[in-house]
Amino acid sequence: MHHSEIPPALVRRFPVTEGGAPLPRLYRPEEIAEALGCSAWWVKDRARRGLIPHTRVGHAYRFTGAHLAEIVRLHEERPKRSFSSTPTGPASTSPPAARTRAAQSSRPTTAATTGHLRARPPRRTQYETVV
Repeated sequence: MHHSEIPPALVRRFPVTEGGAPLPRLYRPEEIAEALGCSAWWVKDRARRGLIPHTRVGHAYRFTGAHLAEIVRLHEERPKRSFSSTPTGPASTSPPAARTRAAQSSRPTTAATTGHLRARPPRRTQYETVV
């Protein structure tokens, strides 16, 4: 169906592309923020910095449903390692207490491990006098 075959009333209500497919709905940053459970500021800031997919209409950021799905996929976190029922590697064969003692003996004794705090020298003097 060509653009000229579509009644003008429908073209005004439902814009279509050259191929006749309807244009995607564009969402405002506030709507995306509500769907993601974050602030509109975060959405606009990430779009401005080019960290999330978006469309710019004038000076306004707009998002499609595909953009939202991509944002979710980009910020998805996977487990760092898989949890299997069989232990692997030499470190997991020793009992936990032995592993802890070995880790403690290889660590140098510092102020943080002994519980004593040491003041750091100041980077600059606040009330320096010019001589």
